Amino acid sequence: MMKLKGKKALVIGLGKTGQSSARFLAKQGARVIVTDSKPKSEFTDAIKGLADVKIDFEFGKHSPKYFTSVDFIVLSPGVPSDIDGLVEARAKKIPIINDIELAYPFIKAPIVAVTGTNGKTTTAALIAEMLRNDGKKVFLGGNIGTPVLNYLQSSEQADVVVLEVSSFQCESLDTFKPKIAVFTNLEPDHLDRYPAGVESYYTAKSRLLCNAGKDTVLVTNLENERAARLTQGFPGKIYSFTKQSPMSRSPALAERFQGAYLQKPKMVVKIKSEKNGGDKNGTDEEFNLMTCRLAGDHNRENLMAAACAAKAVGCSKESIQKTIENFRGVPHRLEYIRRKDGVYFYNDSKATNVASVIRALSAFTAPIILIAGGRDKDQDFSPLVDLVRQRVKHLILLGEAKEKINRIIGDFSETFLVGTFEEAVLLAYQKSRSGDVILLSPGCASYDMFKNYEERGDYFKKLVGQL
Repeated sequence: MMKLKGKKALVIGLGKTGQSSARFLAKQGARVIVTDSKPKSEFTDAIKGLADVKIDFEFGKHSPKYFTSVDFIVLSPGVPSDIDGLVEARAKKIPIINDIELAYPFIKAPIVAVTGTNGKTTTAALIAEMLRNDGKKVFLGGNIGTPVLNYLQSSEQADVVVLEVSSFQCESLDTFKPKIAVFTNLEPDHLDRYPAGVESYYTAKSRLLCNAGKDTVLVTNLENERAARLTQGFPGKIYSFTKQSPMSRSPALAERFQGAYLQKPKMVVKIKSEKNGGDKNGTDEEFNLMTCRLAGDHNRENLMAAACAAKAVGCSKESIQKTIENFRGVPHRLEYIRRKDGVYFYNDSKATNVASVIRALSAFTAPIILIAGGRDKDQDFSPLVDLVRQRVKHLILLGEAKEKINRIIGDFSETFLVGTFEEAVLLAYQKSRSGDVILLSPGCASYDMFKNYEERGDYFKKLVGQL
């Protein structure tokens, strides 16, 4: 267990994760400095919240002197990993970790870590709900919104810790070793963070497996080429999920297959272990998906990933089925808002990349009025062309990326460029007819207009509620 008392620590970034890290370190007896490039005026509440512990603050800059005069650095996920101070710290071999790496030595419960480009949050929430329905005490945190160090600073004693882990968090992993690692998919994203190209993004994600051993379970997506590659040479158990029957893919795969597949309208899960719910020959457990409330084929993949992870922990069939029937989704992920004058409104503000928008558009058969745009992450929007042509009757673009998106896909639907969210929602409603779907699925980051995607989605819901 890491000894922190008397150590000098630098925490970079005073968002939720930075606040949690700073408090934990101070409570452990470390000498803590927090630095954030934003002005002090933006952190009034954070400073008040940390008033009961001894912490030194610096705002408006990142002074180089702090980076090389500490024992280690805790980097918040949203802070770029190539700022000058970090480059110098690496040159002097000062350890740079994140909150998950910091928390790991202190967590006694088995950890289920969920990563991927899309579907992480829904899958992590599904796993947690399946386990809770099975009577287990679960802490759900990480990139999903609750810092993992909050768990260690509470009186909560979890049977299982479920963490959503972003690529930014994966970058700084060193000793972290989850019991179960789930990869929902791997597709291009965050290329503004990884200027060297998409391979560096995939490499960051794969660090979740940097300490995998024979006792590690990998849950991964056979439908996704990059995620499927993770099985090559993997030393532990592999639970795969696929929308096809393993036999239809290949007899050799069917022979060794463990995991989940679709046999519509059912999901079949095969785990070859008495301990994990099946006999040694691999009993097939069938789950009815007819009552599932989650829209879209991508959510079938999320369900399969979650079921595999839950079975690996020992969850019962009944608890998984109960979750399938009752789980309503998580906010800002194809979230149904309301129906007005026969028009259906959906909030998919979490769709911050092209692959997410593809999944959202594919979930509906009704005509779609799509509201998109925001801050670009150096993405290629051309994969949207066919779906926009086929399914989008009106395209409404806003934010910093609207001109770029318009140049690439604006010719394939009746397209409007607007300046504000208010204009976008009102125009979408004016253009709609009974039976249409009005969908906010931006395909971009929110930082040009909002603090985060949650704020963007909440504002969209507010405007829709006022119509």
